[in-house]
Formats: sequence, structure tokens, C-alpha cells
Amino acid sequence: MHPAQPGGTGPSPDKAVLSLVSPDRLDPYLTACSGDLHAALALYRWNSEISAAFFESLGHLEVMLRNALDARLVTRHARRGTGDEWFTDLTVPLSTEARDDITKAQGRAARGSKGGPVPRGKVIAELGFGFWRFLLTRQYKTTLWPDLAGAFPFAPKRALYVVEDPVKRLHMFRNRIAHHEGIWHLPLSKRWDDIQALLGFIGPAAEEWVTQSSRIDGVLARRP
Repeated sequence: MHPAQPGGTGPSPDKAVLSLVSPDRLDPYLTACSGDLHAALALYRWNSEISAAFFESLGHLEVMLRNALDARLVTRHARRGTGDEWFTDLTVPLSTEARDDITKAQGRAARGSKGGPVPRGKVIAELGFGFWRFLLTRQYKTTLWPDLAGAFPFAPKRALYVVEDPVKRLHMFRNRIAHHEGIWHLPLSKRWDDIQALLGFIGPAAEEWVTQSSRIDGVLARRP
């Protein structure tokens, strides 16, 4: 409890939270709630709840997406018979930015290895969502996409944009959540549609499993 102020009264809980969260951070919520501080804090709390719900499902999507893409790159690499891993082979047509991401991922994966071999799975896990998102762009349309398309056997067509567009939207959306930014004003049902669609492109079992455990629909229904 807050200590009583002179005169026997203390700050209201809402005003105390406002000062701790910061007026600047809560200003968009206050504007949306016509200046009602209690309602603004309720919306702020709900924003955190829906962000957490989305982050769970986005996490499942990220793991399944990267594993599906990695599997296709492994197959591509084996067919060419060039040895080593696809992510260390300089003949794989990756951008400078992608190579930098791989170098950083290898460094993170090597921490704690005590000089021993680093499992490839640790390197793959250290490659962030952004790395995989940028593999699904038009710069790889004629090089990697013909193989990467096989990661989405249930997509309605083999066109790159069918996968690239929702992945691009979700990458931006995920970054907002990761930086604790507001998402309450965004088309959240459409972002949930994107997640389910991409999972369905990878496999019906993926979509069903994530949807069954997701809290998104329930939290969306409780929006203040």
C-alpha cells in the first residue's frame, strides 16, 4: 500500500500507476478512452494480455517455420553435394546481411561449448525470425524460392507472395510486441488469420495444434 500523504490521504492507485508507467506511454490509451484513466489502464493491461497470447502462437510459428525452411535448405544442399552445412557454404546465394546474421548466430551458439563442436541445431535456433523472413523475399525468387516453396506444401499456389506477404506482416507485428509497443489498435483478427494461414501452409496438423492451445480468441473476446 502507498503511505498516506499529509492530511490522511494517499495517491489513488490509478494515478500511482500512471506515474510509474509514465504519462507519455499511457497517452495513446487515454486518448482512446476519452481521458478516462481507469479505462485507459484497463486497456493497457489488456494490451499486455493479448500481446502475451500472440507471442505464444508466434513462437510456435517461428519454430515450425524455421525448421521447415531449414529442412528444404538441407535437401537443396545435399542435392548439390557441396559438403558442410548450407549456412557455412559460401556458394549458397545469401545476402551480406544474411551472412552477418549467420556469423552472429554461430558466435551465440558457441558460447559455453568449451571449444567443442557446436550442434547445428543451436545455430539454427539462434537465427532470428528476421533471418527467415528475409529468405522469403523477391531477391531469392529465382535462386532459393524454388526449393523453399516445398516448405509450404499446402499453400494454395506456389507463388512467393502468398507466403511472403503474411510473413512480412507478422515480422513487423512480432517486433512491436517484442518491444512492448501497443497493438490494441491494430487489426488483430487479421494477424491471427495470418498465423493460422501460414501454419496451414506448412501442414494442417501444425495449424490445428497451435489453434487448440492458443489463448488469442478468448482474450480478443474480453477486450475492454
